[in-house]
Amino acid sequence: MIIRERQDEFIFIEQHNHALVSGELAKQWRKDLLPASSLPQSVIYAIEQHDAGWIPADKEPFWNDTKGMPYSFIDFPAPTKILLYTYGIDEVQKTDAYAALLCSEHYVRFLQQEESESAKHFVQQEQKRQESILSSLPSFHEEQFDYHYALLQFCDNLSLFLCLNEPGKNTHPFFTKGIPLPSTLPHFSQEKMAVTWVDKQKIALKEFPFAKAFTITYAFKQIPKFHIEKNGLLNSYVNTPFQQTTIALTKAEAAN
Repeated sequence: MIIRERQDEFIFIEQHNHALVSGELAKQWRKDLLPASSLPQSVIYAIEQHDAGWIPADKEPFWNDTKGMPYSFIDFPAPTKILLYTYGIDEVQKTDAYAALLCSEHYVRFLQQEESESAKHFVQQEQKRQESILSSLPSFHEEQFDYHYALLQFCDNLSLFLCLNEPGKNTHPFFTKGIPLPSTLPHFSQEKMAVTWVDKQKIALKEFPFAKAFTITYAFKQIPKFHIEKNGLLNSYVNTPFQQTTIALTKAEAAN
């Protein structure tokens, strides 16, 4: 779950809804920037499903007693989070092996420096999974895979920028200096992409990798804190309807 705290309420964005935004970003990618003539459907599927493991958990969010607020994906207990990662990759693999390979690499890189036993076990198991998938693929192009993985990283980060920040503001510490640009996306001149809020409904990107200006929409729930105090987190969440936010993406030079 992505959580934004306001003075009197919390904003909840389910991880899968954020991932669907990532997928929409990938679909808008300029074809002339791709290593092949088009983006394989497997890659789009991986990007839009990379947080599929969170789907069941986010339907019933958890309360963090220590912080006095709901758990987010950032502070969610690591052993349980790792189980969700595994479940999500399993679910993706049922449909598309190459997509599962991308998702597996995504989470392995999160955890390969962790020292906990659960993290080490996860990395070992995923390395075995990756070897198995690679042996089953009719062909594998490492440079294309690196590009596809970098695209997943970038779309994930840009979607997180949109979801973690309040519309019109860039205050979340992950992105105050811009969106990280993987070195395997060779089209950009900087290590981070500058992003500017034009207003609450529009952002401008200095280096624009998309085919045209477009809009994305994500679903969220807005729950007053007193509702949670009165009815509990689970009841409050289940009984609150989704709302939607729509944000336009455009080139910086065309912002005005």
